[in-house]
Amino acid sequence: MSTTPRAWAEHRVRLELGICPLVPAPVVAQVSRSPQQVQLRRFLAGCTIVPLAEKDAHAAGSLLAKTRTTDVVDAVVVTVALRNKATILTGDTADIKRLVQASGHQVAVLTV
Repeated sequence: MSTTPRAWAEHRVRLELGICPLVPAPVVAQVSRSPQQVQLRRFLAGCTIVPLAEKDAHAAGSLLAKTRTTDVVDAVVVTVALRNKATILTGDTADIKRLVQASGHQVAVLTV
C-alpha cells in the first residue's frame, strides 16, 4: 500500500466516516521488516489489526493451492476480507483478484 498524499486523505476520510480499516497481522509483519516502511507503520496506527486465526490460515493455504501461488500475505488478506465482507485496498490488484476469484466468492478490490 502506498502512503501517498491521496492515500492519507482517503484514509482520513474513512476514519472520519467511522470506517476502521482491518489489517491482517501478517501484513503488519511484512511492513515492519524495513525501516523504510516507517510511514506505512504510522498509517497502520489508525487501523484494527486482525490476528491470524487458524481458520483463516487454512483458508489462505487452500487459496494458495487453488491458484498455485505462494504469497501467504495476499491470501490472508483475501480470507480476512471475505470473512468480514470488507473491500480490499491493494497495490497488487492482479494477484488479489486471482485469489478472490479462486475463492468462489466476491469482494470489492480497489487499487491504491
